[in-house]
Amino acid sequence: TGTIVDVKSDYVLVDVSYKSEGLIPLSEFRIVNGEQSAIEIGSKVEVYIDKVEDHNGMVVLSKDKAEILKAWDKISEACENGDSVQGTVVAKVKGGLSVDIGVKAFLPGSQIDIRPTKNLDKFIGKTMEFKVIKFNKKRGNIVLSRRAILAEERGKLRDETLGQIQENMIVKGIVKNITDYGAFIDLGGVDGLLHITDMSWKRIKHPKEMVALGDELELKVLNFDQEGQKVSLGLKQLVPDPWEDISGKYPEGSKFSGKVTNLADYGAFVDLGGVDGLIPISEIGWSRVEKVDEYFTVGQKVQAVVKSIDWEKDRISLSYKATQADPFEEVPTKFPE
Repeated sequence: TGTIVDVKSDYVLVDVSYKSEGLIPLSEFRIVNGEQSAIEIGSKVEVYIDKVEDHNGMVVLSKDKAEILKAWDKISEACENGDSVQGTVVAKVKGGLSVDIGVKAFLPGSQIDIRPTKNLDKFIGKTMEFKVIKFNKKRGNIVLSRRAILAEERGKLRDETLGQIQENMIVKGIVKNITDYGAFIDLGGVDGLLHITDMSWKRIKHPKEMVALGDELELKVLNFDQEGQKVSLGLKQLVPDPWEDISGKYPEGSKFSGKVTNLADYGAFVDLGGVDGLIPISEIGWSRVEKVDEYFTVGQKVQAVVKSIDWEKDRISLSYKATQADPFEEVPTKFPE
């Protein structure tokens, strides 16, 4: 045990009651987010004597090696028994993070979280639990994993969640991944699928129109396969089905204004205010129409007449040409035989 007698720009001077004082590199004292922690003159510090005397006649000391020797049995026991250790992330290093667990240890980037994370700076200064997954006493290397801790916690949470989930119940979850066909929702250790067809009663092109990564949603459990641990979720099921009273709102032959939401080779979809109707390409113009986008653009406001409603498929067929005069009625006058 030595006493700190002075602090220089790159080393700390320590009295260990030898014929000369010893030097400890300043880098061996804790640095968090690039800032040196306070080193008080007169405070005690445990050191390892590396060399009794260097070429300048000074004793060469190491604080890190002393801490490693002192902490090694504890770290070795934690590794063998699978126990966790507490540590503070002190810096970002190549390939991961440097963690102080009493000694400096390495946390690889792949072991930081269950899901890949690019922003490592947000962990600096945080105190967390880790598993020791690898160590080399001879070299003094210690490798940690936070991912293993999170996986254990997630496993316990999954069992709890699976024991509570029932069909038709309302649950809360966070959007963790978005695909072309839907979004995966973290319900607490269990992932559920919110399919694109269960997001909205209206037609949407991509799930990103309805949800974003990190969104917290309230959802309905549509189907639960406990054996396969699969959960199907619904968002639109939490609001009334606009198709239930469609006949009263949109009687056949009535004219409505709406906004074009999507164009296809076979027609244009129009939002009538809660439901989408389709103007087939055959109902766009009285003359032959080759391309839908020559008549409409997404976002354009149009008027259309309700032609028919398909109750089984929840579809409304619209006519754009029915809002215009039928030119064929003038044929006998314009072009007599």
